[in-house]
Amino acid sequence: MIETFLRRHEMPPTTFGRASVRDPRLVFDLRGGREPGERIKRRVEHFMNTYRRSSGQ
Repeated sequence: MIETFLRRHEMPPTTFGRASVRDPRLVFDLRGGREPGERIKRRVEHFMNTYRRSSGQ
């Protein structure tokens, strides 16, 4: 789900992590097997559901 979001919005993994949960390593850690807690999952889902590109893109 996150990987699809990154491709669709052409967003670097570090930008996604910083913007969603203030952790630039989030995506890399998830790719490496990290299991996020419920709070992180909710924050990531909220970010993806409410994300809007700036009007210049």
